Amino acid sequence: MSKRKVNRRQAWRIEKVQQERADRASRKDTKVEQQLEGGDLGQEEQGLIISHFGKQVDVEAMDGKKAGQIFRCHLRTHLGQLVTGDRVVWRAGVEHGVVVAALPRTSELIRPTNHGELKPVAANIDRLIITFAVEPTPFANLIDRYLVAAELSEIEPVLLLNKSDLITDDNREEMDELLNRYRKIGYRVLMASTTEEQGLDPLLAELDGKISVFVGQSGVGKSSLINVLLPGVDIKVGELSEQSRKGKHTTTTARLFHFPKGGDLIDSPGIREFALWHIKPEKLLDGFVEFRPFIGHCKFRDCKHDKEPGCAILGAIESGKVSASRMDSYQRILGSLLEQG
Repeated sequence: MSKRKVNRRQAWRIEKVQQERADRASRKDTKVEQQLEGGDLGQEEQGLIISHFGKQVDVEAMDGKKAGQIFRCHLRTHLGQLVTGDRVVWRAGVEHGVVVAALPRTSELIRPTNHGELKPVAANIDRLIITFAVEPTPFANLIDRYLVAAELSEIEPVLLLNKSDLITDDNREEMDELLNRYRKIGYRVLMASTTEEQGLDPLLAELDGKISVFVGQSGVGKSSLINVLLPGVDIKVGELSEQSRKGKHTTTTARLFHFPKGGDLIDSPGIREFALWHIKPEKLLDGFVEFRPFIGHCKFRDCKHDKEPGCAILGAIESGKVSASRMDSYQRILGSLLEQG
């Protein structure tokens, strides 16, 4: 997808808006610096970002008497893009606190925006719960994109089919084929239904003691799952569009929740498309785990794994060791990367 061209007037307008934003940010930074220099803030403490609101974040205190309390904080500009799950150093204030430093991340999930900028989604994650549903229609290519992101970010993925109560004789074969495609590769696949309250105990066991993030397109029921798994949270739940049968965005910012017995869960906004433009085409193969044993064994070093003779991966498809559908998905993603390049 090529970048949209803008005319001179549009370019001027964009520049003007960006300058206004920069000026507002500068005024906020000046105010924050005045707070820091004026001694109006408390001692440095460690905290956890549990939600993000533009230039402000909700920080959960992790030290001392304040531990467990939530404080709205400003961000210093030089800290970069902090997200839900980040561990930080912050100082309490009269109205708002200030995040003064970010601690190193153990992992991060990132994706490019429509403008080509890299945007972190969540940080310090152990598990990526890739959530899809019987309705809206699940797309294997979107699942594969999440799997590639998880594999290359070294975050363990788990697949979750929600709304399993909607499986009927008409769609059962299609759903079984989709789930078995990933089971054969070695991925863990769970099924759940909040309506019938089925499959929730195995899901809770999977989340226990881990920092997990729910990802998936809008309408797959992530918020409904969290409402059942964490009674009292009461996240707003959206309905599917009657015409498109696609989900409507109800979660607008990632938020972290604690399980009483241990473990954290981050709910992220629904994403209909998960772009991978930031990934180098030559690294894409590594995101398909079943391809790895055959990488480097092709007859030609510059093999495109398309129609070349002696291609090890195509040979694996012929022998049934790799599914043709996953190769089709790989080629589609590769095509989008080359188009961007």
